[in-house]
Amino acid sequence: MNAKRALGIWAALGLAALLVFAASLALGSVALPLPRAIAALLHAHAAAPDIADDIVLTLRLPRALAGFASGALLALSGALLQVLLRNPLAEPYVLGVSGGAATFALTAMLASLPWWGIDLAACAGAFASIVLVLGLARRDLWHGDRDASPRLLLTGVVIAAGWGALITLILSIAPENRLRGMIFWLTGDLNGAATPWPALIALVVAMIVVVPLAPQLNVLLRGDTAARSLGVPVSRVRLSVYLVASLAAAAAVTTAGTIGFVGLVVPHLLRLPFGNDQRMLVPASALAGGLAVMSADLVARTAIAPAQLPVGVVTALVGVPMFLWMLLARPR
Repeated sequence: MNAKRALGIWAALGLAALLVFAASLALGSVALPLPRAIAALLHAHAAAPDIADDIVLTLRLPRALAGFASGALLALSGALLQVLLRNPLAEPYVLGVSGGAATFALTAMLASLPWWGIDLAACAGAFASIVLVLGLARRDLWHGDRDASPRLLLTGVVIAAGWGALITLILSIAPENRLRGMIFWLTGDLNGAATPWPALIALVVAMIVVVPLAPQLNVLLRGDTAARSLGVPVSRVRLSVYLVASLAAAAAVTTAGTIGFVGLVVPHLLRLPFGNDQRMLVPASALAGGLAVMSADLVARTAIAPAQLPVGVVTALVGVPMFLWMLLARPR
């Protein structure tokens, strides 16, 4: 794909994200005129903000930013893992990151910890899962003469199954008054996303690390032997991609819970116009992933307002038929 067409697609995705962001500030259980919602951003440091300012600045703005950052991190992680594992079904949760975060977060909810304690627990669980997979697959990851994909995939699947058993155990012993909050967190929930800045910082850092690696990722797709023959430091690139993809997923899960299908569907959808050129696909995945989760969150909180749906339910309802359509439309 030429650069002009790629820039056009990026610009279209960016414009769509801005429009959905503006709608996220204006729409909800209490609808605000768009100019009033935008004006609230200018009153951020006002001495006496009114209720409209409070709605936008304390509820909708952090939620929209958290949704964009989480979606961008999930889609970026999915695109990277599909290159690393050379598996079209790879997605951010295949290595057990979400399972570890969910297990620790649900334990914190069971212990009635405050929201920041739940976030810290989710982050600790995600890191525990990363360290487990990294430790068990370290020989294949650090040796360029071995293909790390099978061991990484199998290790992640087994660890995810173990976390799943612990999640089931926690849910089975949880009291009724906490079960609803646990289920919402498991299916993706931006309702308590009051601090989007860690996820936004993680997104910026991930992009700074990954974008320069995109040409090497293109070579890595040809196989380790071909990549080594062309001078690519396979072990270092492989380890960098694993860590960035895992930490991106960890930041997203900590911020928004387990939102499914974004990391699987978005990279596949973008391969239709971009092909497998990671120089084009990586930035587009971040933009489209953020757009997807912001849009899903907007639907989740307006479809049956004032009640709210879990964001992960919306992404799954859209993601399943879309992925099936791509699968059936793909030439054999």
